[in-house]
Amino acid sequence: MKTKQSIISFENMKVWVTLLLFVFISGAAAAADSYPRSQPEDNQNYKTFKGEVKDSESGNPLVFATLSIDGTNIATVSNSDGEFILKVPEDQLNKSITVSYIGYKNKQVPVSSLKPERNKIELDVLAVSLSEIKVFPTDPDLLIRTVMYKKKDNYVEEPLEMTAFYRETIKKGWSYVSLAEAVVDVYKQPYSSARADKVRLFKGRKSTDYSKLDTLVFKLQGGPYTNLLMDIMKNPYIIFTDDMIGNYEFNLASVTRIDEKLVYVLEFKPRPGAIDALFYGKLFIDTESLAITSATFNMDTSDELKAADILIKRKPIGARVYPTEAAYMVNYREKNGKWYFGYSRGQVTFKINWDKKLFNSHYVSTIEMAVTDWQKTEDKPFRSSDRMKMNVIMSDAVSGFSDPEFWGKYNVIEPEKSIDQAIRKIQRKLRRN
Repeated sequence: MKTKQSIISFENMKVWVTLLLFVFISGAAAAADSYPRSQPEDNQNYKTFKGEVKDSESGNPLVFATLSIDGTNIATVSNSDGEFILKVPEDQLNKSITVSYIGYKNKQVPVSSLKPERNKIELDVLAVSLSEIKVFPTDPDLLIRTVMYKKKDNYVEEPLEMTAFYRETIKKGWSYVSLAEAVVDVYKQPYSSARADKVRLFKGRKSTDYSKLDTLVFKLQGGPYTNLLMDIMKNPYIIFTDDMIGNYEFNLASVTRIDEKLVYVLEFKPRPGAIDALFYGKLFIDTESLAITSATFNMDTSDELKAADILIKRKPIGARVYPTEAAYMVNYREKNGKWYFGYSRGQVTFKINWDKKLFNSHYVSTIEMAVTDWQKTEDKPFRSSDRMKMNVIMSDAVSGFSDPEFWGKYNVIEPEKSIDQAIRKIQRKLRRN
């Protein structure tokens, strides 16, 4: 029999998952909220550098590698093609950029050595010897409980104001049918606080080709809040409450390095018969501080009806919607011994079976957010009138795609080749109109 605490934990988890997986399908179009007016940009000068991060031996791209300007909080990540774009203020051009990736040796690159485009940064794989590890835990369950116990010691306990770049896409087959991007301000609450993080939209643009969305309107709910909810150390509703930890099996799989730090790789999966356990994945835990530095996890979608019940908020008559894959990741960055949210990504793949159609429709929905700068703040959270709503649906504002300098000095995630092609297609359409 489930305890009252277990039932409450599972209900909290379902709320979390509903927002996390962000999908709902509606048979009728809803009115779109308008974007707030963009704020004026600073006159600070900067230089832009583009390139790619690769494995030095194989030449394979290193996806979601972190690039940060030394001595600052400015950072970005490479995209799923390993490509990056980094805007460096002119007063920081004498600095170096540190490039890091799980299992690879960090590399420092002087900004002065970079070209405006086609920079190639190669990282070397790191071999880890067990003799380097001072303490090797023998009880994985005790390890994860210790990780959660030390959360207050390892994560930021002061409010932060962050600048972040957010992107969401909907892809039908091989074609993008919706693309939204935004620069947002995030009021990040202390990690021990139960208060939710707040988001304020600074600047955004979106384009949706409704003619390709079958006979329904498909929208992503949650926007940037969804990415913040993937911060599993701030929102431990899925696995890391005392009650939910017992529903999972943990296994210490290996040891690697991140940012020159030794890291345990702790695998987890549902225990046999654990009804409430929905996820499996890997946690990367710093061997000294026992802070989670990164996590990758998937939702088990093998039970299609159960997965659909959790993920799909509403669907049209005559359609059966089944998630086939739901994958997530979150990365943290460290400064002065404290860790903070740096990047998250969620991707859901699903199919739609129509009663009166011969072929199925296949969609891939992706959201990602990268923190590009942050500072400590003593200000109060954003006023309610300025905040984005938790159930926000990004509205259409295609005009931003016509301006090649739309983002100005703000760092963004370099578009993947396929997204870049979609943007160019939108620009051509705007010019024709």
